[in-house]
Amino acid sequence: MNGGQRWSAERTCDEEGLPGLPPNFIRIDPPEHDRIRRLLTRNFGPPHRPGRIDGMMPDLLRIVTSLIDDFPGKDGSGKVRVDIVDDFAYPFPVTVICELLGVPREDEPRFQVMSGAVIETADPTTGGIAERQRRRAKAVADLGQYFARLLDARRGLRGDDLLSGLLSDDSDEAPMSHEEILSNAALLLVAGHETTVNLVTNGMLTLLRHPEILDRLRLGDEPDLAARVVEELLRYEPPVQFLSSGRNTLDDIEIAGTTIPQGSPVALVLASGSRDPGFVPDPDRFDPDREHNEHLGFGGGIHYCFGAPLARPETQIALTQLAHRLKNPRLVADPPPYRASPGLRGPRHLLVEIDGVNHA
Repeated sequence: MNGGQRWSAERTCDEEGLPGLPPNFIRIDPPEHDRIRRLLTRNFGPPHRPGRIDGMMPDLLRIVTSLIDDFPGKDGSGKVRVDIVDDFAYPFPVTVICELLGVPREDEPRFQVMSGAVIETADPTTGGIAERQRRRAKAVADLGQYFARLLDARRGLRGDDLLSGLLSDDSDEAPMSHEEILSNAALLLVAGHETTVNLVTNGMLTLLRHPEILDRLRLGDEPDLAARVVEELLRYEPPVQFLSSGRNTLDDIEIAGTTIPQGSPVALVLASGSRDPGFVPDPDRFDPDREHNEHLGFGGGIHYCFGAPLARPETQIALTQLAHRLKNPRLVADPPPYRASPGLRGPRHLLVEIDGVNHA
């Protein structure tokens, strides 16, 4: 922005909820934001660990293959129904983020409840601000206590997971405090699967509505098609529709002839920006062949999505394997039932009828 106009992710420990637990790194400004993000990145992927994400590719394919193998009808006997959400899109990224962080997969029922509570408090239709902040405080506190016990149990143990890396970080930079690890581990657990669930589900729904693209993906004649499909999905049907919590103007800002006063809360409607007809030709058309596909599906600037290097290949592998292996998939209901959250967009269930499953 010009003329010194700025906006900020406001520091509010009350909103984050747990006394003594600082806000996670997406809620704070530089230089502390930059320090924590660098420390997280050192143990996550590029540029510090360029081989980590690439090294996960066989595991991603293994998890996806196993989940599809468990679909009913894998023996090709008759028409069956699967729920793409419950049977595939949810367990896939949950398993991935658990392995990445070093979280026991058997704890999933516990953190599913806590994660769901955090997501619910982002919905402005579920009560007043004070009530939502109180419920968020409780949900974040529960996640913080869960990770505190998990970290205590692994102190002194060496592992290749991200949490072990944060505990044993030996860089020249000031290490993350115990409280900072708790706060940011809770963020990564929630964000690392909730958004990918929606992206995979939105992707399958969109492909079933555009069978010509699904057929092209199934044929496998275009090596870069899966990547282009995912980028177009991030523009056309992103899992995160808008960002609102804790963002306020630091100066008066004039946009399109309207002045937003200093101190005003601001919602960033990413999905709308990615369909701006003044910037994107024919924005309401799903077209993975469009050129110069710039979108806001992962945000932008210093808060660009930390998990994007993992979310992209997760979704590419998931949609490619579903296209290759499901025999004659078709929607049972369109539109499907959606989650209540206005910020995170995705079906709560996506029932698909198939004629069986092709062999891997």
